[in-house]
Amino acid sequence: MTHELQSILARHQFAPTQLLQVLREVQEHYSWIAPEALDYVADGLGLPRARVEGVAGFYSFLHSDAPCRYRLLFSDNITDRMLGNQELIAYLCNKLWVERGHISEDGLVSVDTTSCTGLCDQGPALLVNGWAIPRLTHERLDQITELILGKTPVEQWPRELFVIENNIHRADILLDNPMEPGDALRGVISRGGGLEAAANARSWREGIPAAEQGQLAILDEIKKSNLRGRGGAGFTTGLKWEACRNASGDHAKEQRYVVCNADEGEPGTFKDRVLLTTQADLLFEGMTVCAYAIGATRGFLYLRGEYRYLLEPLNETLARRRAARLLGRDILEHGGFDFDIEIHLGAGAYVCGEESALIESLEGKRGIPRNRPPYPVTHGYLQQPTTVNNVETFCAAALIAAGGDEWYRSVGTAKSAGSKVLSVSGDCARPGIYEYPFGVTVRQVLEDCGAENTLAVQISGPSGVCIAADEFDRRIAFEDLATAGAFMVFDASRDMFEVARNFAHFFAHESCGFCTPCRVGTAMLSTTMDKIANGHGTLYDLAEIEKLDRVLNQSAHCGLGHTACNPTLDTLKRFRPTYERRLKSQDFEPAFDLDGALAAARRMTGRDDAGAHLSTEEA
Repeated sequence: MTHELQSILARHQFAPTQLLQVLREVQEHYSWIAPEALDYVADGLGLPRARVEGVAGFYSFLHSDAPCRYRLLFSDNITDRMLGNQELIAYLCNKLWVERGHISEDGLVSVDTTSCTGLCDQGPALLVNGWAIPRLTHERLDQITELILGKTPVEQWPRELFVIENNIHRADILLDNPMEPGDALRGVISRGGGLEAAANARSWREGIPAAEQGQLAILDEIKKSNLRGRGGAGFTTGLKWEACRNASGDHAKEQRYVVCNADEGEPGTFKDRVLLTTQADLLFEGMTVCAYAIGATRGFLYLRGEYRYLLEPLNETLARRRAARLLGRDILEHGGFDFDIEIHLGAGAYVCGEESALIESLEGKRGIPRNRPPYPVTHGYLQQPTTVNNVETFCAAALIAAGGDEWYRSVGTAKSAGSKVLSVSGDCARPGIYEYPFGVTVRQVLEDCGAENTLAVQISGPSGVCIAADEFDRRIAFEDLATAGAFMVFDASRDMFEVARNFAHFFAHESCGFCTPCRVGTAMLSTTMDKIANGHGTLYDLAEIEKLDRVLNQSAHCGLGHTACNPTLDTLKRFRPTYERRLKSQDFEPAFDLDGALAAARRMTGRDDAGAHLSTEEA
């Protein structure tokens, strides 16, 4: 063990910021992180053991409890449930003789759930030791059972089990772009972004060094394009880049960083999976354009742990770009234009999709969101100025650098320039990826994906908004329905209460636990939804949910808590009968049925007379 641990630490240069990556590799090699491995890593990185153990315990894909050769995690997103994942979980547990949520007595296998694998268009899906398997059926589970019982190493499993489709059904300016690697960078240079050209073409900025003229030129173009962040919040990208460029860091080690947030953990969102597969060069090009604009020399791609299978192909793309002088020192032979990118892999923490929590994770810490202000543009990675954008935003920036701001503004609406990539899943004939110019109606998307008799659409995942049929003429745009990309379809056969209940459990599971309002509030919400589902709900409970929403909005530390009640309140507003028919009475009723809990004792004693029951009459 010592030799391999030393090799892992050496590959990461014994840097404390690499703690998560080190632990992830230890997990992959040994199938768990043993106590002695925690000791060795802590000593090797010069960190307190408590911090190392704290990080190992924070991320759901890291395990320090016991060794297990095969860890299977079924996606438990609502769309996977709609496709029958619960029955499949029970089937596999029965085949393997293992209890759900536990490791088999021989340490061979465990079966449990995770929130969402980013395979909503081809579920049900699971992860086996971090590797994704889509389109689960009983036949596939029979095959997986044989491989596990035969103790076949995962790397020797049939490759067809792991084939993941892109499912692109509609492409527009981004997915159908004709660009070659380097086109965006050459476009920056040709329009005054280059070192020599800037000095000639931007004479109106006299007194400014040529390199800075190039930075200002591309910043102007990004701002004029009206590009806004594609993560859902829609902050103006050019203003974010400009703020980072103008920020003053720690002058003793002043450095600027570019970070791509590829931790799309929102249930129902899988567009980044496809962009990373089909447009990796465009993404890295956009990050490099940003680096030039803000004066950064180092960048990170934070890749969600569920996309482990993309790590090697993405690293190969980076290697090709370095060989083509599109990354590294003196990019495109321009002296002083230095920039490179490394990939950090997450380990199962939805909260790391929040930019400050992501930065904490990049630094090898628990992914706890920071207090803001200060913001990452001034105090980001290692407290230095940092630009954080998501995959689609950087891809769009590369398009603008190649095609110009006027062309980009000609697509979309006046307030929402460009296109939007949607992840369509749920009750439709053709789930997958659809790209439209901003301004497309919900109704048009439903027609294109083959949805029929649609009851509701969840826009932008659980933290977004649920709309009913009378709102299907609303438009996907920042001025109407802003979205990070999720588009979940529910037809008239679905119970929207159960949809909201699944989302409530998702937020309770993914709360990082840092702040009491979110830790307790999300648990209270999921408990209340269960109470209603079990037939003990009252109007009092519905009123309490609204009060809980106000508390979370006012006091939760980050956006997870702020939006946790959204799906419940949206469905309560639009589909109230599905709640009311479950209510038992108008007044308060406790969630715990004490008399019901004594049923087992009555059976054991053979009693079922009145004296063996608790009285329900008032004293």
